[in-house]
Amino acid sequence: MRHANDADLDRLEPLLGRVRDIDGLKEPRRGNFVHRSRAFLHFHGDGDRLYADVRLDGVEFARRDVTESAEQAALVADIRACIGRA
Repeated sequence: MRHANDADLDRLEPLLGRVRDIDGLKEPRRGNFVHRSRAFLHFHGDGDRLYADVRLDGVEFARRDVTESAEQAALVADIRACIGRA
């Protein structure tokens, strides 16, 4: 498993755009998001699969498959719910 490269992030651009629209998140580097000055979300690639490491519980990163659009939509919904609770 490797950190997402530019080609991976290009594939994720629709997802990145939806995440950028969430108030409370900042993107200091493309594909790396912080919430309240703490690392919150970044991406990995493994073969043809793409993954998000996201800290929805505020403590530990959890790895989520985001290769498919349904998985991406679920991630955005979970992030919105998490940020809304914060």
